[in-house]
Amino acid sequence: MIVVGLLVAAGSGERLGAGAPKAFVGCAGRPLLEWSLDALSAVCDRVVVAVPPELAGLERDRVAGAASRSGSVRAALRAAPEADIAIVHDAARPLLTSGLLERCLAALEDGWDGVVAAAPVSDTIKETGPGRTRVVRTLPRRGLWAVQTPQVFRAEVLRAALEADEATLAAASDDASLIEAAGGAVRVVEAPAENLKVTGRLDLRVAEALLREREGGAKSSRPDTGAGLCSSPTAAPRA
Repeated sequence: MIVVGLLVAAGSGERLGAGAPKAFVGCAGRPLLEWSLDALSAVCDRVVVAVPPELAGLERDRVAGAASRSGSVRAALRAAPEADIAIVHDAARPLLTSGLLERCLAALEDGWDGVVAAAPVSDTIKETGPGRTRVVRTLPRRGLWAVQTPQVFRAEVLRAALEADEATLAAASDDASLIEAAGGAVRVVEAPAENLKVTGRLDLRVAEALLREREGGAKSSRPDTGAGLCSSPTAAPRA
């Protein structure tokens, strides 16, 4: 079975205010995507990275991302026709571990079409109506999960699900939802609390602290990029 990692790294990083694509923002001395590449490379036969179009082709296995996240996944998967199993991961989650990947892969062997890393919801969740201010109901937390990446799929199932129109891809909050809509069977694997997503500057600072702690508190031999933000995405690492 050929396992291919699909690393989604085409986001602009506007909410982070980095002035550069998010995946190439510095975190604990390295661009964000390098941390995920390490974990994926440990368990995958190949890793394809979907990057902003202007960075495509600068490194091996870097393809142009699309306007939507799922469109970027489709582009990366099309570049890996040999894949039997596809692992989709967001470069914005730099604390990915090979252990979590292996647990998701093991769960897929039980006959599922897809497996998603997720965390049980601990906060009270309320739904609002038009205007997004008035509460219309409070959802029971039991059975609710906050879905993350990695998401592991049988490649042929993911390929079929991604052959949707652009509007459907743009509306999909994750790739598992496309498989669910097509009648596929998806299960969750509980992820560790530190598998956080970097969206804003606070997330970046927390991720940096956790990564440095995980690395034994040693300073990286690579130069830091100021307060964790890099100005140039062209000095990108290998894929």
